[in-house]
Amino acid sequence: MTKTKAEGLGPSFNRLWSASLASNLADGIFKTSAPLLAATLTKDPIVISLMAALVMLPWLLFAIPIGGIVDRIDRRLLLATANAVRFLMAAYLASMVAFDLITIPILYLVVFIFGIAEVLYDTTAQSMIPQILKPKNLERGNARLEIGAVTVGEFIGAPISGILFAVAIAIPFFVGGAGVLVAGILVLTIPGNFKILMKLNENQEPMAQTKFWSDIRFGIGYLYNHKVLLKLVLFTSTLGFFWAATGSTMVLFLTQTLEVTPAFFGFVFTVPAIGAIIGSITGPKVSAKYGRTNVMAFAIVTSSAITVATGLSPTVYFFVAFGLINAITITWWNILLMSSYHQIIPNELFGRIHGTRRTLVWGMMPIGSIVGGVIAQFGLRMPYLIAGSISLIIAIIGIRFIISLRNLLSANE
Repeated sequence: MTKTKAEGLGPSFNRLWSASLASNLADGIFKTSAPLLAATLTKDPIVISLMAALVMLPWLLFAIPIGGIVDRIDRRLLLATANAVRFLMAAYLASMVAFDLITIPILYLVVFIFGIAEVLYDTTAQSMIPQILKPKNLERGNARLEIGAVTVGEFIGAPISGILFAVAIAIPFFVGGAGVLVAGILVLTIPGNFKILMKLNENQEPMAQTKFWSDIRFGIGYLYNHKVLLKLVLFTSTLGFFWAATGSTMVLFLTQTLEVTPAFFGFVFTVPAIGAIIGSITGPKVSAKYGRTNVMAFAIVTSSAITVATGLSPTVYFFVAFGLINAITITWWNILLMSSYHQIIPNELFGRIHGTRRTLVWGMMPIGSIVGGVIAQFGLRMPYLIAGSISLIIAIIGIRFIISLRNLLSANE
């Protein structure tokens, strides 16, 4: 029996994927170099932690209105705009560093604006996926994007950034800016039409242009009234809350409880990246063999159980092993969940609903991190054991609901 060759994902996806590689390379560089730069300006942990908060803040403030913009304007143009803003910010920051004019307020400003552009880029790119890929190719496409993001971001961008930073502080920002510029150029060459088509009434006549905030309210209302979709969003947001609680004091758990030395840190965080790649490669295959919703239910329960087990790690080697398994299963969940969203949500509403969904998820996670810090006052293992156990109970209760999504997915094929 001859093996059928897998269908290609098409030139539009390949160009978007290439742009994503360049963009993720830049992100990997910025992810390492920005904190290093902050550490050269101040040793105050509160000041540095505020920069991390500014990275998440745009998702809380702008995800919903940006989702509305994405559903109204040519998405290819929006991708290019997001990359143009990121390029300008990278060039500005590199210039400030090169001329020794950099300050914490300038760094804050750049990080915040960069974060807004990141919200625009991510929301737009995710909204374009269903326009580019057939439903049967969504899992493969999302898996390929995940593999590219982890590979170039974690294994290439981050190490290169450290080396370049050691040579001269400004170099990684210039190189990262170049990566964003390349991504922006590639985006403009994506073939296809990504303009939002004018809506027609029942007589096939053009309808009057709706107002921006009316569209926003309609998108939020659609999510609220779609009870299955709303339940899925709330389910994932709640799990995200407790997962954030487990990881907020991880550094202290590693250094104080498991006595990990700084030299070993790279290995500890590289192994989950390997797991993410394995999960990205195997995710579509196990989904095809066992069924998407079955794999999703297995992945979410297993990941939660592994989180509890992590809190019982007697040595860092157990921590790393659990991290590898957790990365594989959570990557399965992420790929299959996003593919399900792509299939369930009408594409003309995707930006608004994606923005609302991200606002809920990212809005819960900072609070979860604080709760994790409070729990850690009773012991550094406690966030894993308590928050992890709660997430496990929620995941087990949600098994039937997750598996039942197969009916909705089948109706949207």
